[in-house]
Amino acid sequence: MNQEATERLRARLDGGLVAAVPVPLGEDGRLHAGGHESYLRYMAAQPVAGVAVWAHTGRGLLLERETADRVLADWRAALPRGVVAAGAGSRRTDDPARATADAVEMAERAASLGADALLAYAPVWLRGQERRGELIVEHHRRLASVGLPLILFYLYEEAGGISYEPSVLDELLSMPEVVGIKMATLDSVMTFQDVSRRLAARHPEKLLITGEDRFLGYSLMRGARSALIGMGAVCCELQAGLIRAHAEGDAARFLRLSAEVDALAECFFVRPLEGYIRRVLWALAHLGVLPSEAAHDPWGPGLGEGEFEEIGRTLEALAGARAR
Repeated sequence: MNQEATERLRARLDGGLVAAVPVPLGEDGRLHAGGHESYLRYMAAQPVAGVAVWAHTGRGLLLERETADRVLADWRAALPRGVVAAGAGSRRTDDPARATADAVEMAERAASLGADALLAYAPVWLRGQERRGELIVEHHRRLASVGLPLILFYLYEEAGGISYEPSVLDELLSMPEVVGIKMATLDSVMTFQDVSRRLAARHPEKLLITGEDRFLGYSLMRGARSALIGMGAVCCELQAGLIRAHAEGDAARFLRLSAEVDALAECFFVRPLEGYIRRVLWALAHLGVLPSEAAHDPWGPGLGEGEFEEIGRTLEALAGARAR
């Protein structure tokens, strides 16, 4: 892969919304074909720069291989001009060498199925390793060897990821294959601030990609130029509009859309946090994109009926605000 390919992808992502898409599943945990096809059509008409498949929102490390391969191939066909980024990681935590081999194999499958880029899962299996920093860099070099541009993923340890020392972060961001870094720090605003400041000072050519659903507007103000978020799987026009309003310096529109996007985020990203995937699927059911029988997440926590109703009320309020 040459530097020109990485730069072209960066230009395609800059200023855009990438939706981390869920997978419509039936109660039996199998792909709901009708819901899947309906969702593909819905997203093909949305103002997105692309989608991320096999990421956490799409349960990429848990899907059966046949289902995962179909999901990526179908998104590639549905978005011929959009960016398709694919997660690459491993479920293993006890064998670092095999975990990296799993991630590379996943990356190779993604490349063979037409992905444009890789989203590197946080290599949590390297926590506590004696040569952690060196191993983190080597892991990402192995992924980059597949030949696709690479999006780093900073998910800090309290959120279930792994923290990168500043020197390790610098080495990763210096890799020519790296397009940028997705930040998902949840409630650690200081972590986001520290990394965004470092990126601006030392790696201005790399893209800061926000994964901060709960403070999307503020993350744009702190230098993010693109968003890769699970919330982006629904109500895309709100979030894409927020990104555009910030880029265009339209303060009034930015403030209005920030409030609406925050209302959506505060409906989805509440405890238990793993429930956000089902909440997004429920939102798609409320909007008529999915039938209710395609809105299951077999790996998520149980949620009460009251949450389903609250999501419906939030969507109705947002629709009313847009109509005014």
